[in-house]
Amino acid sequence: MIRTGIVCLCLAQIAAAQKSHHSWMEYAGGPDSSKYVEFSQINKSNVKQLQVAWSYPVRDGSAYLFNPVIVDNVMYVLARNSSLVALDATTGKEIWVHENLHGIAPRGINYWESKDRSDQRLIFQINDHLQEIDAKTGKSILSFGKGGLVSLKEGLGRDPRTIPRIQSSNPGRIFENLLILGSTTGENYFAAPGDLRAFDVINGEQVWSFHTIPQPGEFGYETWPKDAWKYIGGVNTWGEITLDRTRGIAYFPTGSPTYDYYGADRKGDNLFANCLLALDARTGKRLWHFQMVHHDLWDYDATAAPQLVTVRHDGKMVDAVAQASKQGFLYVFDRVTGKPLWPIEERPTPRSDVPGEQTSATQPFPTAPPPFTRQRVIPSDVNPYLLTKEERANWKDRIASARSGLFMPPSLQAETISMPGARGGANWGTTASVPPKGLVFLSAQDWPSVYKLDINPPSPAPGPGGAVSGQAVYTQICQACHGTDRAGSNAAPSLVGVTRRLGAAELRRIVVTGKSEMPAFPNLDGRPVEMLFSYLGGLDSMPDAGRGGIGPEPPSSFGGPVVASGGAPGGLEIAPGQLGGMVGPAYPQGIEVPQNRYYTGYGLNFAHLIGPPWSSLVAYDLNKGTIAWKVPLGDDAEAAKEGGKNTGMLGGGEHHGMVVTSTGLLFIATRDGKVRGFDQDNGRVLWTANLPGGSEGIPAMYEAGGRQYLVVQASSSLMSGRRPAGQPPASDPAAYPDRGYVVFALPSTK
Repeated sequence: MIRTGIVCLCLAQIAAAQKSHHSWMEYAGGPDSSKYVEFSQINKSNVKQLQVAWSYPVRDGSAYLFNPVIVDNVMYVLARNSSLVALDATTGKEIWVHENLHGIAPRGINYWESKDRSDQRLIFQINDHLQEIDAKTGKSILSFGKGGLVSLKEGLGRDPRTIPRIQSSNPGRIFENLLILGSTTGENYFAAPGDLRAFDVINGEQVWSFHTIPQPGEFGYETWPKDAWKYIGGVNTWGEITLDRTRGIAYFPTGSPTYDYYGADRKGDNLFANCLLALDARTGKRLWHFQMVHHDLWDYDATAAPQLVTVRHDGKMVDAVAQASKQGFLYVFDRVTGKPLWPIEERPTPRSDVPGEQTSATQPFPTAPPPFTRQRVIPSDVNPYLLTKEERANWKDRIASARSGLFMPPSLQAETISMPGARGGANWGTTASVPPKGLVFLSAQDWPSVYKLDINPPSPAPGPGGAVSGQAVYTQICQACHGTDRAGSNAAPSLVGVTRRLGAAELRRIVVTGKSEMPAFPNLDGRPVEMLFSYLGGLDSMPDAGRGGIGPEPPSSFGGPVVASGGAPGGLEIAPGQLGGMVGPAYPQGIEVPQNRYYTGYGLNFAHLIGPPWSSLVAYDLNKGTIAWKVPLGDDAEAAKEGGKNTGMLGGGEHHGMVVTSTGLLFIATRDGKVRGFDQDNGRVLWTANLPGGSEGIPAMYEAGGRQYLVVQASSSLMSGRRPAGQPPASDPAAYPDRGYVVFALPSTK
């Protein structure tokens, strides 16, 4: 009986794993995060016939990065006014709308169903809580947790009131009756710890937890100072979790400890930061790990989804896992044992000259496969486009006098140029694979960061009379990324109309605790945030805000029935917390800590520093350990005006996921307003279509009503050069009424 039960369980798991490639019922297509589908209708011979089947506009000016989930004939999307919307997957007709879910995790949700399918739930994070909605009715499930809410700030070994930010932007993974989650902790001193956790889908109770900052008696504790778990934060999975559902193994790429760029209060290698970590999905027990950066000082979080592939290696078939990194390496391991398929060498790296800092003497370098991005910057790399003669000369001088090279630590004495930088290499959503063939694809970003440490945290300077104005806060803190006209850049979205889309409480939360890749500015809490909101609100209320105003208010009613608003009662409340500022509170008594804390700006807005290609589409054949091909991804219109060819997208390829098919196609959309279909064999473009807006996030592919569909988000601003290409700001719904979800299919034969 026992053996029969085990066989049945294994067969059920294998069937579930196979089903994941024939549907898009989960974020990124399935538990293995491969974005791979086994559909045959669209192929290389007919891909040029793809046309728009239907579209669904978001109509609120927001840029949605949401990966749709499709179950049976229903598509679930995030759209206008941060609403979850159920659509007919063949027509786009609204079935139900659960509106006003402000603060919801923006990149996706989870779907769970009981064995008899009578209980179907949508599970998501919102304002640092878990909530669930009935997938059939769209109404909140109030029996989940306490009145429909499960606080994510509890159970972390810290006072919940001191945790300003914890929910991840990514949805986590469903395994059996468990929701497995990472977190986004913030990056300031004394951020929350990045414990990995699993919750019961039915009642919301925490089932297991793994301490990524080890506590006394736990493996890895000796790689930190004594009692570091009490004050160090981060070491979190804010990127994507991958599941080998058949084996019951969950793979977590983890981020850096905080503070990211100065680690004198966390001397040691700092396990389990910057690791690929394999845990038993049922218990949270560590199976194996590999640390890709020791004592991180570069914000080299591992965020991209680990890819599960089967490869021929040394004459035998091996189930492997491949992890892409920000630093431009692809690490490949035996999926079960964690043994590298090719040697990974510990090589000497530069030492720090910052007081109290102790960099690792070595860092791991894969001998194969080769890196997928540039890993250094020299003066001759300066961008030949988009810069004036004076700017070009200035950058050549800065590079010549800067400290540069892979794993070069930040300094107090001179600028450090990291290449790739904190937003370079591979990021969330950017990896995919054809699992049975051992092929891994990724969209890569050549994006440097420029750092210089200082004893003072970044903060707006007072204006005349000693007061800090809202305009000063914007100019000194926001303008570098969001632009002088608030229209956004390659590093950040438009802020035109932001006060109409967000209330004061939510804007405060985003500024103080951060959102997605936006860093936190807890030192701005209080009066500076109030002044910033007042300043932005005044601009939004002007008759000609942006270009011709931001258009009408988003519609208050939908085509389909609005079945609920605001989620579970109390779920929209945002507790103020005890933030403590960027400086953070005092260390616990008896802790050996540095005399000073050092800080640096994030160096995020320097994508234009080097020449093209700025973003690329890369194919690895892991049967050989080689790059099969590499092509530029997207076109930069401003560089093209100056003679640039094959440039890729300047700072616009960071969050571009893809869909790969069993018929040899790869689909990816970019912020130049195009979606392209590539040949998996050689990277040749076989099909291109125009979109009503730029695209970020991951597309989806599904079958419904006998047709195969490709759905692409196209609600972001168009990027070209260092500014949006179009004149109207991205937040103008009247100027861009068609921005939203665009669905393609072959012509109907009916």
